[in-house]
Amino acid sequence: MKNKFYWALYFVGAISILMTPSAHAMHIMEGYLPATHAIIWAVLAVPFIAVGLKKLSKVVKDNRKLIIILAMTGAYAFVLSALKIPSVTGSSSHPTGTGLVSIFFGPTIAAVISLVVLLFQAILLAHGGLTTLGANTFSMGIVGPLVTYAIYKAGTQAKMNKHFVIFLAAALGDLMTYVITSIQLAWAHPSEVGGFMASFTKFASVFAVTQVPIAIIEGILTVVIVMSLESVAKPELSLLGYSLEG
Repeated sequence: MKNKFYWALYFVGAISILMTPSAHAMHIMEGYLPATHAIIWAVLAVPFIAVGLKKLSKVVKDNRKLIIILAMTGAYAFVLSALKIPSVTGSSSHPTGTGLVSIFFGPTIAAVISLVVLLFQAILLAHGGLTTLGANTFSMGIVGPLVTYAIYKAGTQAKMNKHFVIFLAAALGDLMTYVITSIQLAWAHPSEVGGFMASFTKFASVFAVTQVPIAIIEGILTVVIVMSLESVAKPELSLLGYSLEG
């Protein structure tokens, strides 16, 4: 069983690496937001991170068997969110990978994982930046996971097909990340003609060209990973309260 599980992890990593494009774009890049904006987004992210750290500590303390699932979802988010496709100035399009974390561990733990992922990418890969860490965490690590988790819970309670719900939750969580990113960019750089709304429409429209197909692909890939884990990690998923039915 352990060998099968490690093969599943290898499968996740191999697919992610093969999908990596040759691009040099970023999350919202270093210095692209005014200092006031950077501080506001960081302050808004702090409460979610605080709650997430508390819940993460409880998960690790109560059941160490779940650490490998947690590590896998973190690695998945790291690799997918590092896949860069150049988009609007100062940012890029890419999968987020946070849907898997949200479904298994909830949105606040996803916020912590996203913060760590974004921090490492900013330091090691020059993707994003330290001054924009709060803004990137808020869009990718807070709003996206909250939307994913809400859709997943609503769909499962409505007894919809589980894998379709997972696809929908991951895809829409990805898209909502870019709605928030468009808001952040439009607020920081309003258009001279039309102000915030004109700027938001421009950013969102450009993002949509690449992000809609990316969101669909991420939704499908998330379902594939979940189905793989359902076959090789049933005990661990049961400990998470994940239902193997439906």
